[in-house]
Order: sequence, then C-alpha cells, then structure tokens
Amino acid sequence: MHLGWEAQSVLLASACHPGPVLLNDLSSSVDLRPVRYQFATVRGDSYDDNWLVMDGTVMTPEGNWSFADPCLLTDEARRVSAWLRAVAAGTVDVTEPDAEGELSPDTWFIEPVVAFSLARRSEDGAAVIRVHLSLEAAPPWQQGDDGADIHQYVVEVRLDAPALLYAADQWDLSLASLPPR
Repeated sequence: MHLGWEAQSVLLASACHPGPVLLNDLSSSVDLRPVRYQFATVRGDSYDDNWLVMDGTVMTPEGNWSFADPCLLTDEARRVSAWLRAVAAGTVDVTEPDAEGELSPDTWFIEPVVAFSLARRSEDGAAVIRVHLSLEAAPPWQQGDDGADIHQYVVEVRLDAPALLYAADQWDLSLASLPPR
C-alpha cells in the first residue's frame, strides 16, 4: 500500500506520540485525544455521565500550546471520525467565510471549544481542514478579552485521503474504551 507524504507524516508522528495524532502536516499539528470521562463514576445524568476530557497539543508556526477540557460528549466525539471520512470521500463542502469574514464550522459541538470545517481542496485531491479552537483550546495569546471570537481562531492542516482515513481509524480506536454510559 502506498501512502502519500501526509499519511507518512501522521504515521511518523504516531510513532513519536502515544495515542492518535488527529491532524498533522509539515507545518502544523493538532493532536486531540479523549483521555477519560469528566466524572469517573456514573451519576445517572445523560450529560454529566458522558462528557469526555480531551487532551490537545497544538503546534503551529505561531507557537505551541496544550489544553485539557471536558468539551465533547461521547456521541459528539463519534461524529469526528465520520466527518473525517466524509472529507476523505469528497462529500464535505468547502466552508467559506460569511459576508463579514466570520467563519462558521460545519461540524461543531455543544461546547464551542473544538470544531471543524473544510477550507479548500487542492488540485491533487488533498483537503485543507480547519480545526477551530476556542476558549480553553485557544492559544494563550488568543485567550481573554482580547482573544478571537468563538470559532474564529483556526489551525489549517493539509491532509490527503489516506491520512484522513488513518486519523479517523485512530480516533475510533481511542474512543473504544470510552463508550456512552
């Protein structure tokens, strides 16, 4: 099986980091992984019982940072791999900024900490996806009153279809031990 350079960079990064590297190219990476439930014991509340803490490590030319936040419900987390597969299949439309230049992700969640959108496709079929990082996931220089509005800080990552499918498979594997409760 031949893998493009994007898939090879994901495989290389996976060898350096335990767990899945969700999105990675030669200039930026977003390593997002579910690590545990927010509450270890079941409380009998469908929301509280199913919040997942996500650990994120982000590397961009602007700087590097990390975060940990209970920002995805178990069912929301499962939508991430479906979206990645749809991007790989070419069935996700490019999301353009609105008339005011604001970005709206096409895949977003109850907590607006992490979201996703497709920025563009290149002629060779690779996708440039946006990982929208807000609030607790935003870089330190974008937090507080002077920070970007919700969903407006993005990290763009260029991935070919094999890299997207690999990331989706790794994401699913990381969720196997964290089923809905």
